[in-house]
Amino acid sequence: MDTEAIKKSLLKKFQEVSADRLQKIQLAVLQLEKPENTLAADTVARELHTMKGEARMLGLSGIGQLAHAAEDLLGSAREGRTSTRVATDLLLRACDAVSDLLEDMPGAHSGTSASFAMCESLAQISGNPVPALHPGASHSPALQKTAAAMPTAAENGKMPTAASPDASPEGSRAALQDRSIRVNVEVLDSLGLMAGDLLVESARARLRTSELNGILQRFSRIGDRFLRFGEIAYSDGEDRSTLDQLESDLHLLRDDAFRFIRRNADGQNVLHGSLSQLADNVAHARLVPLSTVFEAFPRAVRDMASQQGKEVDLSIENAHLGVDRSMLSDMRDVLVHLLRNAVDHGIEGSSTRAQLGKSAAGQLQIRVQADGDMLHIKISDDGKGIDPDQLRASAVGKGILSAAQVAAMSDRDVIDLIFLPGFSTRQEVTELSGRGVGMDVVKRKVEALGGSVAVNTRVARGTTVMIRLPQSLALMRVLLVRLGDDVYGMPAADVESVRRIKPTEKLEVFGTVAIQHRGRPTALISLGPLLGLNGGPRHDKPPAVVIRLGDDRAALVVDGLVDEREVAVKPCGGDLLKGAPFIAGTAAIEDGRVAVLLQLRDVMTEVRRLSRTAMPAPAAKRLRLLIVDDSPIARATASALVKALGHASDEAQDGEEAYAKLRAQSFDAILTDVQMPKMDGFTLTRRVKAAATTSKLPVIILSSLASPEDKRRGVDAGADAYLIKGELGVETLAETLDRLT
Repeated sequence: MDTEAIKKSLLKKFQEVSADRLQKIQLAVLQLEKPENTLAADTVARELHTMKGEARMLGLSGIGQLAHAAEDLLGSAREGRTSTRVATDLLLRACDAVSDLLEDMPGAHSGTSASFAMCESLAQISGNPVPALHPGASHSPALQKTAAAMPTAAENGKMPTAASPDASPEGSRAALQDRSIRVNVEVLDSLGLMAGDLLVESARARLRTSELNGILQRFSRIGDRFLRFGEIAYSDGEDRSTLDQLESDLHLLRDDAFRFIRRNADGQNVLHGSLSQLADNVAHARLVPLSTVFEAFPRAVRDMASQQGKEVDLSIENAHLGVDRSMLSDMRDVLVHLLRNAVDHGIEGSSTRAQLGKSAAGQLQIRVQADGDMLHIKISDDGKGIDPDQLRASAVGKGILSAAQVAAMSDRDVIDLIFLPGFSTRQEVTELSGRGVGMDVVKRKVEALGGSVAVNTRVARGTTVMIRLPQSLALMRVLLVRLGDDVYGMPAADVESVRRIKPTEKLEVFGTVAIQHRGRPTALISLGPLLGLNGGPRHDKPPAVVIRLGDDRAALVVDGLVDEREVAVKPCGGDLLKGAPFIAGTAAIEDGRVAVLLQLRDVMTEVRRLSRTAMPAPAAKRLRLLIVDDSPIARATASALVKALGHASDEAQDGEEAYAKLRAQSFDAILTDVQMPKMDGFTLTRRVKAAATTSKLPVIILSSLASPEDKRRGVDAGADAYLIKGELGVETLAETLDRLT
């Protein structure tokens, strides 16, 4: 095999390895701007050098030239001749250019106009000449040495790297890759379905074995009866040889039959165990680490934040956890949409954040946790949050709900309105804290994967979107329950307990039947009627399944419990079940029936709706604060903080004006300075606490006086809290108001 043939055989391998290497370079480049990360530049330099060497050995001069120019720019940044920010932007653009060349092999060999322009930009900033497209053999001893070793390495089917496999983590990964093969995901899908079907068929075979055992036991009992009749018939002492022979044959037949049953059962158990292992292995083979999706997010978030003139720090936890390969595309779409919402609309600009006492850089976090065979993905930001009152106004303004309907809704139910199709337009999203656009699509995609999505938010403090997904679409552990003659399944990870409900355990909470479960009242609902089926509890002590989703719990009364097991999940086929409410999929079970798998998020939403019809809706707590300060700037700042928290405020420029307003108007709390003309904050506090009509009104002193003596004077005056102006932020104020009101 000549050198050119070897090079051609390695091009595909180079494309795959370089794509992974580019991702690693980009992640390290993003760390260059963080002074605490001193190893990032070494990582970038090492990976660029390796890429350059590999590209030149394969004759890919275009990629080699770009990698060389990027190396020069990195060196310039490390020496302080180029701004780190500028170098980071250009290096990321260079990665994009290399990625384009990897998809364009002619361009990778000879370069393109775009790659030439990129090289010139890199060289201009670094102050180095544009690297030669076709470097001479005298470039570097290390490169010559590596190139000389190329034929041997290539014949072994391995891509040479800058260091030996035994001496670097990259070598260890290469060794691992040599023990791996690429398999078409459709093949894995087929194997997964086949493994699931075989598992069900194995369970059916075990059931048939049990039935056969019962049949043989019946034959054995009948044989015993024949023998007893024979004993009676030969009781007069006649020849018993025929009877003895019949008895002997019957015992032998019975022994052989039960021996066969035992051997067959043992074989079935071994087969079922092997098939279970096969199904688990196929499901595991379908899993790929979430880092496959997540590694592109730091770059994407940085680019989006730069376009908005914002600073955003993204942190990712547990990206090593695996997820079904077939879910990656939809998961990527969902997560990108949520990250875009958070950066574009949720997180405020640096100046606004500074006014609110927040850090200049917005904090964005993706956190993944495994719970059995389910994954919990939380996307959290510390931005402006979602204002329920603005959502109410939008719902009424759009004619989606009446004013009476939204007034009866809790804040939590109002937040769920963002999942309605077309609830918001972009212009309205700006007014509604940046949420709502396409959240119906997010919900639809997540639920199509057998998952659920929920939102927690606090005005001015941030939003968390919680996504719950099965780790694998092939198999799921479920609890099977019976409603009438039908079998329904629910994810075992959502089941908190199973119990029987005694009549004495039932209690009534605002007209809703409930039980006391683990120290808290939990709604008790009959699952059959909730799903639109006939019936209800048929026993004095009916079985119930307590499910939990986030902070929500419900006890679902069923007709009976079947089993807990792993089932092969299949999408709903035909028009009968497809798109039906409460249904997430189906699964075949061994007795020939099909179990319907429930979407518990829909079930819980219906439980909340049924419970809410009997409960008075809690009033939304929107406070009215009186801000007292002789400084107009201080009053404006405090007012902005109060408004950011969704509350209303009035202002007074000294204690006398404030006390006059207290006598004429009603407030929920006072936020007062200390040093003011006419009446200072301590005197105002004492007068408020001395008056019978205002003695219970919370008073928060907000002062630049921070000595222990000043704080003691505030406490002696009767203040409920003492905050320092220089330390005041939206978090501190929100926590204080929550505590006092």
